Amino acid sequence: MTKRFTVYFPAIILFLLFASHSMAQIGGRYTYSFLSLTNSARVAALGGNSLVVKDNDITLTQANPSLITPEMNNTLALGYVHYFTGNNFGSVMYGHSFGKTGTFTGSLQFMDYGKFTEADETGQVTGEFSASEFALSIGWGRALSPNFSIGANGKLIYSSLYTYNSFGLAVDVAGSYFTKNELFIATLIARNIGVQIVPYVPGSYEPLPFELQAAISQKFKHIPFRIQVLLTHLTQWNLSYTDPTNPENQKDPYTGEVQQKSGFSEFADNLMRHVVLGGEVTIAKVFAIRLGYNYERRQELKLSGKSGLSGFTYGFGLRVKMFSINYAYANYQAGGINPNYITLTANLGAFSKKQ
Repeated sequence: MTKRFTVYFPAIILFLLFASHSMAQIGGRYTYSFLSLTNSARVAALGGNSLVVKDNDITLTQANPSLITPEMNNTLALGYVHYFTGNNFGSVMYGHSFGKTGTFTGSLQFMDYGKFTEADETGQVTGEFSASEFALSIGWGRALSPNFSIGANGKLIYSSLYTYNSFGLAVDVAGSYFTKNELFIATLIARNIGVQIVPYVPGSYEPLPFELQAAISQKFKHIPFRIQVLLTHLTQWNLSYTDPTNPENQKDPYTGEVQQKSGFSEFADNLMRHVVLGGEVTIAKVFAIRLGYNYERRQELKLSGKSGLSGFTYGFGLRVKMFSINYAYANYQAGGINPNYITLTANLGAFSKKQ
């Protein structure tokens, strides 16, 4: 069963990629885009916005509810991200198990865009205003067998941008397969399936950032190392974007033509834009070092002639008794101020037992 699954799973994913319709870049086409951000420092360090690891880390379940386990009972997690230009976002999570019914998680995710100066049409300053967005989620997960688990997150979304307010509903659904020793894990996630109930402008409804993802991870039996491959945006093949300001895309002064990629180069570029790679080394089960690579992020944000470490992420995790702290740094653009992620998790159940 395991060998068959490891062969068929990549084939299924490739079929989804080729069967999807061809469209260009996705930025700016959806509302509530903050739902696609990760609040987990561990996930950020591995380069993506979701993860497939079964080790009772509650912060992973905000994007992959099929990883919810009974061991998350009475677990609290706090996440904070210092983002760009004064923007900040984070989350508060808590888990509780109800026996055969399954384990539930509750989370509040927020995005704070900071303060803005308000002015009239003449440029006269009239005051200040703020903008923020929130998502209140209830997650549920349950193991169907030793090898399969499922889960779902229901979200109530509120957005306040100046005098414009909006409400929405969304749900994430996921299923995961585990080998008996849990060294190999595969998952399929449908994120942000939902609708905008109250639009910012009456009658002008916008789509949510729906995304179909798949991921596999493999841990080596005699080496404390795990590698993950995340495939994103499986319902859309073409994620490329041609930047007209990039010198590489300028017209030849003699022929007037823009240099075109070969068929294979274009195919490889589109394929890699769906791929996020991550690796994690665990030392003595208490300290972890992580590294991730996001090809799409690197292609879109690297500077001409100065790529630097754009698209790379790294971080670490430390576990001390019932507490865990994780940190990540994401390189979006060389020479820029990039986001820092920090997550603190506490097993309150273990603390009460100790008391």
